[in-house]
Amino acid sequence: MGWNGVQQTSGPPMVGRHAEREAIGRLLDAVRDGLSGVLVLTGEPGIGKTRLLDYAAARAAELRVVRLTAVESETGLGFGALHRLLRPFLNRTGPLPGPQRAALDAALGRVPGPPADRYLVGLATLTLLAEAAAEQPLLFLLDDAQWLDRESAEALAFTARRLHADSLGLIIAVRDGLGDSGLFDALNVLPVTGLPEPEALALLSFGAGRVDTTVADRIVAGTGGNPLALLELTDALAAEQLSGVAPLPDPLPVSRLLEGHFRRLVQALPPETGTLLLLLAAAPSDDTGTMWRAAGRLGLSARAAQQAVAAGILGRNTLTAFRHPLIRSTVYAGAEPGERRRVHAALAAVCDAVRDADRRAWHRAEAAEGMDEGVADDLEAASERARSRGGYSQQALFLSRAADFTGDPEKRAERLLDAAQAHLMSGDASAAGTALDLAGADIRGPVMRTRELRMRATAQMFRIAVADVPAMLSDAVTRLGTRDPRLTWELLCEALHAALVAHDCTRGTSLTEVAAAVVAARHDADSAGRGRDLLMEGLARRVAEGYEHGAPVLRSALDELRDSRAIGDATSPFAVMLVMACDDLWDARAGRELSDRLAAAERDAGALYALGITLLAEARYDLLDGRLAQAEVRYAEFDDIVAATGFPGGGDINRLHLFALTGRDGELRAAVRRTAEMRSIGLGLHHLMARHALASFEVGRGHYRQALQHARAVYEEDPPTCGNLVLPLIVEAGVRTGDRDAVDRALSRLEARAPLAGTPWALGTLALGRALTADGDDAEKFYQESVELLGEGPLGLELARSRLLFGEWLRRRKRRSEARRQLRAAYESFDAFGAVLYAERARIELLATGEKARRRTEETRFDLTPRERQVAAMAASGLTNGEIAARLFVTASTVEFHLNKVFRKLGITSRKQIPRAIGEPGPETGG
Repeated sequence: MGWNGVQQTSGPPMVGRHAEREAIGRLLDAVRDGLSGVLVLTGEPGIGKTRLLDYAAARAAELRVVRLTAVESETGLGFGALHRLLRPFLNRTGPLPGPQRAALDAALGRVPGPPADRYLVGLATLTLLAEAAAEQPLLFLLDDAQWLDRESAEALAFTARRLHADSLGLIIAVRDGLGDSGLFDALNVLPVTGLPEPEALALLSFGAGRVDTTVADRIVAGTGGNPLALLELTDALAAEQLSGVAPLPDPLPVSRLLEGHFRRLVQALPPETGTLLLLLAAAPSDDTGTMWRAAGRLGLSARAAQQAVAAGILGRNTLTAFRHPLIRSTVYAGAEPGERRRVHAALAAVCDAVRDADRRAWHRAEAAEGMDEGVADDLEAASERARSRGGYSQQALFLSRAADFTGDPEKRAERLLDAAQAHLMSGDASAAGTALDLAGADIRGPVMRTRELRMRATAQMFRIAVADVPAMLSDAVTRLGTRDPRLTWELLCEALHAALVAHDCTRGTSLTEVAAAVVAARHDADSAGRGRDLLMEGLARRVAEGYEHGAPVLRSALDELRDSRAIGDATSPFAVMLVMACDDLWDARAGRELSDRLAAAERDAGALYALGITLLAEARYDLLDGRLAQAEVRYAEFDDIVAATGFPGGGDINRLHLFALTGRDGELRAAVRRTAEMRSIGLGLHHLMARHALASFEVGRGHYRQALQHARAVYEEDPPTCGNLVLPLIVEAGVRTGDRDAVDRALSRLEARAPLAGTPWALGTLALGRALTADGDDAEKFYQESVELLGEGPLGLELARSRLLFGEWLRRRKRRSEARRQLRAAYESFDAFGAVLYAERARIELLATGEKARRRTEETRFDLTPRERQVAAMAASGLTNGEIAARLFVTASTVEFHLNKVFRKLGITSRKQIPRAIGEPGPETGG
């Protein structure tokens, strides 16, 4: 590994690779210009990825070059590769924001602390490297990335996705067919393929001199233009074969056989040289001290390396560097098991028992054979240290290996269950399932079986396949019995969460049955969790016993949460339940406040998965207040988080109401079709939300019969999240179509529920429903009441809709002057929001009063991209570049880059002008 400068390689000049060299050149130019670039080179072994990294390093004038080659034998050591990569910069962690510094220090084992969130580690890596690059542009070259430990790979992928204007380049080489975690798939991937025939022939002639034309053609065709195969074949084939006198082997030794060629080269060396090569392959490449101490224990000297250099296995300049990464993996994979164990035993013996305890435990495991409780205990202790650093996939690997050496079946199952839990914490639901399957018949007793079922349910939730989850968790509750009331309550709450999302798509139980079980198991929580527990109880009572029983409990829950200083655990997706409760009580103010607080806590904790769900909740309240552009910003950030976490819930199904309000018919209906398809995995609630969005869309277009058809489906199912919100749409559509039955039913439900909720939104909606069905003075009184009440909350969209309906009523009674006032206010609001269907409806009504109302041209502020809009809004609220960077998981230089573009697009010259330019309140008004 070279930390600075370039490790020069001897050999033939590079031929061809024009596209790859141009891509590297563009990346280097961008870095020199203060921007960033990422390139992922993929291809089969020997295709030339390492050579391209050499090329990049040689042309990185004025850049600081840091190079790392991942090692197969260290794949299980969490954050190990990241530690080696960051080692030159760890003296610069002092200025990092506190949460980032704490996370990085914990991850790298520098200080004791709570487990590090892996996304905060990624952000710390990004900030640290960007600060270093501000002094001198940086180029990172990472070879054999398929051997990265998962934690390091996640941190680097996180960093790579957020590089923008940081004078930092990253080129990653990864072998096809290995390390298929998909972490780098979203980056700029450039497949490296075989050389075209003319260039392959040129390279062949350089390596072998004169080669018979027919033989050369066959070699090029047989190797697929693989450069390493071409060059190695010239060494492996006899002169008679190259000249065409003797036949070529059939098939040619390429692809996997190329590894056989290297293996034969190694096997031809003296035994002590072969053992030294195996030691080099098993040891970390940057820890030569450990490697030579282990060599001493094995009775090896540096002289053993000379013949490997002569054979072209090791480089001539560095005795511990393999000529090609493929040789390292070939040496390790091809060694006899007993010889591998002997080498790992030597490495374990020379590792410091305290400083290198994890590496020592791993080498002991690789050296062991059969059941060994001592090795298993060391691995379990190492897993605890990994957990304390937030290295959950490393924890899982240590525990799985510990299980391999554990003789007692019950203890083995416990370790595999713990491994499955660690996999879930790392976001790898598939690996968790594998660990649970391995535990299999060894899982004994109700407590262990409960753990297993809960983890299987969690894995299903992560895949958003929720149909079977309520029944799985209900089964776990049954198995647990009365042993642990708190755990029973947690399991039931998780089951209720899944059942509410699945709605009518549960299998093996029903939403009503789960809700009844929650009510029966009512839990008296401590003060810290009281608000959350009350909220779950309230939702359960709402489903099992009716709105009149659920609403008071939900009101107490929201009051408790608003009064509490902390909203609770920042790592669980609580926002789903929060939105259901707030919408069911028509409480936009609580929803806005609590979702904002929750998002702030999750940002501070780096809890991206939970933050993503909360962003959708914040977008919900943006839409209610008419802040459609801000909602789009939240959706864009959610999609970015989905890419970072692998959560499968992204895409346009989250933008249903945005599409409806902005009149995007095609996109809305495509998203609705997706929600219908997702019923098969249990997402019944999403389809009801889609019907609600369609009802709103059709009302905006004045297609009331279609609107009523969609709204009725939601009315009948009555889900907490939109069962109440659809009621005013039914009243309006029923009045317009003369469907008195639909009107009476919806208004009756409003009359019963709105007073129980008691919020301005609820009472304003009730007043609007009464106004639509009343006559004369009563109707006017109710319209005025609705406008007044809806004006009290962050409900810009609902207020504008009430004014539109009031204006329409006034116009039909020939009160044009008063109608204009209401219609003008509605039109200007809808138009400013970007709610085009409702704006057009208000404009046409306004024209009918005799007032001209032109369609406005789109304002400049709507030319901003979602990220620019987000940065501008945060700057408008008074946040510094550093504070914005920490919230958005980017660097301060990237924030500055986006702000400069905002200034140019808006035609402004200072941050003080941003609030007015984008229509946001400034810090003076409380933002």
